[in-house]
Amino acid sequence: MKIFAKIRFYYGAATISFIAAGIMVPLMMLFPKKKSNILHYWNKVIIFLLGGKIISHGERDNSVDMFVANHQGIIDIISLEADSNTDIRWVAKKQLFDAPWFGYLLKLPNMIEIDRENKTGLVKLLRDTKETIEAEHKRVITIFPEGTRTDKQALLEFKGGTKIIAEKLELTIQPIVISNSKKLLNEHRKTAGNATVHITYLEPFKVSKANKEWYNELQQTMQQCIDNEYNQHKRER
Repeated sequence: MKIFAKIRFYYGAATISFIAAGIMVPLMMLFPKKKSNILHYWNKVIIFLLGGKIISHGERDNSVDMFVANHQGIIDIISLEADSNTDIRWVAKKQLFDAPWFGYLLKLPNMIEIDRENKTGLVKLLRDTKETIEAEHKRVITIFPEGTRTDKQALLEFKGGTKIIAEKLELTIQPIVISNSKKLLNEHRKTAGNATVHITYLEPFKVSKANKEWYNELQQTMQQCIDNEYNQHKRER
């Protein structure tokens, strides 16, 4: 059974790579005005081919400025793109933009590049965020405040960049908790299997500078949802 789970992992990784680099990138080059639709449709195809499905809880609010989600691996990104037709503008580290060929998945849809090793990275993130929320065409910025993937149940400490940007621009945020995605494809253990990814949309809120504890409260609210998912349904994050 363990060997089969390993084989499923490499099948899943190959499927994602082929569709991303061999189908989505060329299609976005050929049909630049359809980039968002291409991402939604083909990410749904990936979920299907991997033997997965998505169940959402709560209501996704596309009027917010930013989605804030926990992060386990690539399935989180695929699931959020597949779950609806929101035009998402992801915040991703510079190294991903620099990846040969695959970097076009971020460059072509004009995602936000952040260089963590450059002191001006936060200034650029602020400028790009402001540009996004003021643009005529609505896009929702999406960020993983933990800054990296983790296979633990407990959230990693949230990075300060998200807090600074949200307070400076007084953003409206919707927290999102993703669970069970590791059963579909676990990049840490290199295993995979049929699974249902659960996406929980929590209540949106507007950031207020008057509430100095809002960022800690955000992490606590998301952690409570993660704990409830596991305690009540045995769904790991």
